[in-house]
Amino acid sequence: MDARLNVFSSPAAGKLMKHLVSAAKVVGGSTVPYLTLELVNLRCSQINGCGFCTDMHIKDAVAAGESQLRLNLVAAWREATCFTEAERAALELAEEGTRLADASGGVSDEVWANAAKHYDEEQLFALVSQIALINSFNRLNVITRQPAGDYVAGQFS
Repeated sequence: MDARLNVFSSPAAGKLMKHLVSAAKVVGGSTVPYLTLELVNLRCSQINGCGFCTDMHIKDAVAAGESQLRLNLVAAWREATCFTEAERAALELAEEGTRLADASGGVSDEVWANAAKHYDEEQLFALVSQIALINSFNRLNVITRQPAGDYVAGQFS
């Protein structure tokens, strides 16, 4: 598959990506565990059909010590026994935050309350911000058809 646009050579794309990456670094500095953020990134990317981000976040998670088993089961997290209650809450928030158009009220009060049991306000803001950011990256990559498979862990660090 060929990309519709070469976002890596575009000055405008470079400026935008620089700001999105800077925002992601702020979130990465939160107290939400890095691997929880990677699970959120992966789940949102799966839902959005973003091969580029799915490839990237699997490889970055593996490099950070995440198990292949857990990565394989992210799409079926509800039935998997390998995720903590906090991770489940983050994944559920990620799903509802990604599928806003599928629910008349966006993220349900129940999902929010469950997440709030496990994360404080700063952590909730970090999770919401990460969900918004990964959805932005997913949409940019899907619309421009960025190919997957060539990412090297840590490539954009």
